[in-house]
Amino acid sequence: MAPHRSKPYDIVLLGATGYTGRFCAGHITSSLPTNLKWAVAGRSYERLSALVEELKSINPDRAQPAIETTTLSLDSVRALAQKTCLILNTVGPYYRYSSPVVQACAETGTHYLDVTGETPWVYEMIQKHHDTAKANGAIIIPEVGLESTPSDLLAWILVTLIRDRLSVGTKEVVASVHEINSQPSGGTLATATSILGHYSLSEFAKSSAPWALSPIPGPKSSHVVPLATRLFGVRKVQHLGTLTTSIGAGPNVATVQRTWGLLGGPKGYGSNFQYHEYMRVKNSLAGAIIHGAIGFFFMAIIIPPVRWLIQMAAHSFYAPGQGASREDTAKESFELRAIAEADQNVPEPRKAMAKFRHDGGIYHLTGIFLAEAAMVILRDDAPAKKLGGGLLTPATLGQALVDRLRNAGVTIECRLMPEK
Repeated sequence: MAPHRSKPYDIVLLGATGYTGRFCAGHITSSLPTNLKWAVAGRSYERLSALVEELKSINPDRAQPAIETTTLSLDSVRALAQKTCLILNTVGPYYRYSSPVVQACAETGTHYLDVTGETPWVYEMIQKHHDTAKANGAIIIPEVGLESTPSDLLAWILVTLIRDRLSVGTKEVVASVHEINSQPSGGTLATATSILGHYSLSEFAKSSAPWALSPIPGPKSSHVVPLATRLFGVRKVQHLGTLTTSIGAGPNVATVQRTWGLLGGPKGYGSNFQYHEYMRVKNSLAGAIIHGAIGFFFMAIIIPPVRWLIQMAAHSFYAPGQGASREDTAKESFELRAIAEADQNVPEPRKAMAKFRHDGGIYHLTGIFLAEAAMVILRDDAPAKKLGGGLLTPATLGQALVDRLRNAGVTIECRLMPEK
C-alpha cells in the first residue's frame, strides 16, 4: 500500500457540519491522537468556522482542524482528495451527492469511508470503481455505520472463533436486533423516502439479489424456510427468541455476503455459509404485524404520489442535517445479538454466540465507527491492507477495529457455547 506521508492531512471529514458529521468531529477531537493532521470540509466556510469554535470547548488544548471549502463536483473533490490520506464522507443521500467523491478517491489512491445504507448505490460504485481503487491502492469502505458495521463484525468474529477453535467453516449466522432505541435523523429519512425515485425496481432487484455484492458466486442455501416465516415473517431461534423482518437487514446481509467473498469464501467463512438477520419481538402476533407493515410501506412508497406525501411528512419531522438533541440521544441504545452454527456433519453442531451493544446516541456511535475505522487504515494492520484496496467492507478491518471500538466503550462479546 503506497504511503501518503507527503499529504497535508491524515483525515478530511467531508460534511462535517451535518448531523452525523458533527458527532464524528466531536469524537475525533475528544479521542483520536493529538498528532493527527485533519481538516473539516464542506461548502460553507462560515458554518465550518462555527463548528471549529464549538470543537474548542471539547478539547481546548488540542490543535483545531483546518478548514477546506469544496463543492461536490468531480474536479473539486479530486483536488480535496489529493490533499489527504483519507476522506470520511457523511454527505447523503449518497446516490445523489457522493458518487464523484468515490470516483475521486479511487482515481487518486485516497482511502475513503462513509455511512451509507444504500445498497443499489454501493452496487453501482463497486461496478464502476472497485478495479480502479484496487489498482491505485485505495481502501474504499461504504456502510461503516449502523448499516453495516455491527452485523459485519459480529459475523466475522463468530466465523473466526469457529475456524480457530473447531477448524471448520460456519454453516449459518442468525443475527437479531435485540434492542434499538433511537430516532432517525433528517438525512436518514430523506434517503429512505427518496431513493426509490432514483433507482428503478429492476436496479433494486439486481443489487439485492443473493450474493449480488460478493466478488465470487455464493453458496446455495440448504436452509428450508418454514411456511410461517415465508407468510408472516416470523422465525423462532433458540437463544435469540421470536424474530421478524428487520427493515435494515437488506444492506447488512449484502455486506456480510461481500465480506464472505473478499475473505476467501469457502476457505474462510465456509463453503455452506449463510447469513440471516431479523429483529426480536415479544410474540408471533407482533412479528406478523411488523412484517406486514414493512411490506405495506415498501409497496406504498413505490407509488410516486404516496412517496411524495411520505417525503413531506418525513421532512416535517426532521430536515436533512437535523436530528434529536444531544441530551435526547444520550438515552439511546442499540444491541445486536447473533448465533452461529459450525458446519459439522454431526447431529448437534457446535454453536457460538456474540453480542454488540452501545448505550448512547446511535449517530454518535456512527461517528465513532468512522473515526476508529480511519485509525485502523492509517495506523494498524488489517486484512483490508492485504487485499490491496478496492471497494471493501467493515469486517475487512478485522480485529484492529474490534479492539478500537471496545476501547471507545462499545461492548463486543463472543463465546463458544458448551457441547450438548
